[in-house]
Order: sequence, then C-alpha cells, then structure tokens
Amino acid sequence: MSIYAKMKDLKMSFYDDLEHRSADQRAADLARELPKQIANAQRLAGYATALADVDAEAVGSYAELATLPVLRKSELSEKQASGNPLGGFGAHDTHAYSHIFQSPGPIYEPGGTTHDWWRIGRFLHAVGIGRGDIVQNCFGYHLTPAGMIFENGARAVGAAVVPAGVGQTELQVRAAADIGTTAYAGTPDYLKVILDNAEELGVSLGITKAAVGGGALFPSLRQEYKDRGILCLQNYATADLGNVAYESAAQEGMIVDEGVLVEIVTPGTGRPVPDGEVGEVIVTSLNPDYPLIRFATGDLSAIMPGVSPCGRTNRRIKGWMGRADQTTKIKGMFVRPEQVAALVDAHDAILRARVIATRQGEMDHMTVQIETEATDATVFHVAITSALKLKGDVQLIAPGGLPRDGLVIEDKRTYD
Repeated sequence: MSIYAKMKDLKMSFYDDLEHRSADQRAADLARELPKQIANAQRLAGYATALADVDAEAVGSYAELATLPVLRKSELSEKQASGNPLGGFGAHDTHAYSHIFQSPGPIYEPGGTTHDWWRIGRFLHAVGIGRGDIVQNCFGYHLTPAGMIFENGARAVGAAVVPAGVGQTELQVRAAADIGTTAYAGTPDYLKVILDNAEELGVSLGITKAAVGGGALFPSLRQEYKDRGILCLQNYATADLGNVAYESAAQEGMIVDEGVLVEIVTPGTGRPVPDGEVGEVIVTSLNPDYPLIRFATGDLSAIMPGVSPCGRTNRRIKGWMGRADQTTKIKGMFVRPEQVAALVDAHDAILRARVIATRQGEMDHMTVQIETEATDATVFHVAITSALKLKGDVQLIAPGGLPRDGLVIEDKRTYD
C-alpha cells in the first residue's frame, strides 16, 4: 500500500494528546504553563531589564503576552557579543548543554539530546515516519544545527538515521539503495537531485516519505514527488526555536507546534494583527532550557481560520510569506519598519502608514501613504520628518484602504 493510500489513517494519528485538545483545555493549559515560563525567563540575565517589572502570574493568555516587549535577533547578537555566549538567555551554563551551534552572524544556539528536544518528532510523525523507517538526513551537521535537529526528531519517533549531510550525491544514492532508506529529510530541492541521479545510474530507491524544510517547497516540486510515490510535507523551524509549525497530510496550512506560542504582529512592532492579516511571526518558546519570550523571527505569515481537517486543533499559519525586515535605503538613509511604527504612534490621526520608495529621474523619492480620516496632509509633515529623518510626499488613504499584506515599506525602484 502506498503512503498516499494511508493518508486517511495519518489524519487521525496523533503524536500525543496535546494535538487534539479542546479550546477550553488549551486556554487552561496556557494559563498554567505560560506564567511558569515567564518566571523562568525573569531569572535570566538576558531578561533582567525587559521583564523586570512584569507580574509573571498575570501573563496567562495571548492577550497578556502581547503586552511584553519583543526580543529581536539583533539584541540577542549584541548580548552574546558582550561576553556571554548565549547572551544570558540560556537557563543553564553553556557547558551544560549537549551541543552549541553557530549560525551566521555569528549567533550561538544551544541544543539538547533529550527526547524530542527540538520537537521535530511531532512533524516526522505527521509525515508518517516512525519505527521501521530509515531516514536519510541530508541537513547539514557542521556548526549549524539542522542536521542534529532532525536526527533528534528521528530518534524520538524510533526511526534509524543515515547522517548523510549535503553533497556526494552518488554516494548518497548508493547508501540509500544499500541500506534501504525509506524516508528523506533535507531541503526540498536536494531530494530531486538524489532521485534524478539514481535514475541516471539505474538505481531503484525505496523512499516514500520526505520531511523538508529550509527552503521553498514549490507546488510543482511537491507534485513531482507525489508522481514518484513520495509524500512530501514541510515544516517551519529555526535554529533558535526548533519546530515552529508543520504540515500534516491534510496539507492545509501549517499547524503551530505544541511547544511554542505564535503571534502575528505588524512588522517593527509587537502589536498583533487580526487573524488572516499578514504580519511578522513572533514566537514564544515553552522550552525551559532556552526560554525565548516573544522572539521576532523576521518572517512574514498569517493566521488561518479554523482548525486542520486532520483533527489537530492548534492554530495554523499560512507558511512562510517573505521577510518582515523591509529596511530600505532612501536618499542614502536607512528607513526601518520600527521607524514607520514610531510614526504611527507619534500622531493620533494616523491609523496605519506605508512608505513607498521610487525613482524620479535619477533621484530617490519617498511617498508616505497614511491611512487616516484627516483631509490635510500638511499636519503630518513634522511627524514624518521626525520619525523617518526624511521628507517626502504624503498620500492620504481612507480608513481600511491600505493593503493588509504585511508591508510597511515597499521598494518600487528598478535598476534595469
């Protein structure tokens, strides 16, 4: 029986009872667990200032969570550069973790080897990977954590692992054939490289399941894998947070992992947007070993309505929809999403704002679109100059008129 013939069974197969909790049970569990994590974070040097005056017991829901400050990767990097390898955000001494990884920046992240420390097992289970499977893990193992993240997840579901890494494709094909690899983990496109090379060599492979991440899974590529008898699902994870969200066999959005809380906010702010509206992904980790609170990923997504047809009841996101860091240089000056947020805060009449960068002749030009009920654009000039450090045209937009696509800075310049 092919993996696609088993999809109906997969839809009702849960990793644990957390996945199908009722809304009331989720709220009760959140009210109990979130204050513990906030209190845990308050004991750490990295949060000495940001959470100093917070009453942890009062933070038991998404609404209260949204009142806390956002932690940005730049702050993490700055504090790590001051002498503490983990910036004061780790709950243990650096040597107490199983692994220390280095990501570009450099940024250092801790890792553990206890059961499903990164929570990837939940995703692999949704793909149908478990005991009896051999996973060819083609994520990198050198310094960066992806390889170990997926290996830890494979161990959690009882699958064997071929620690293949990236490259040496002919050797990978030989190993997959000789060992009897049944599942692939890696970037979406590298599986095709392996499969195509196997065809060229006349080698038959037994891969029927693929857990992919770290890049875009285009519909045409997913269909190609389906045509080859492979169920390919993707997840969204980061080196700092582990698994954030994942697809199930229903393939309708990404289900938020049970070990994190996901908010979608206006880029450059910590203010949540209405469900369905595009914004920046903010994640709070419930991992007591590394309690990142309202960590800004810099990625864009949106909350989907309802729950997945597979029976998992946590909220869903639409997946990766671009980057929230829309910092753009105009007239030699950087304009950042945080500055646009400051402009909105500076004037009571401004509901939303959007900066448009264009070219007029050989010169940069800035237009500030302001969603407002006001009719006189001149009243905003001082606030714009103060917040953005630049002058530009002002275009007034009726309330509700700006797109809800997550963009607060749009660069329309071309350099052809």
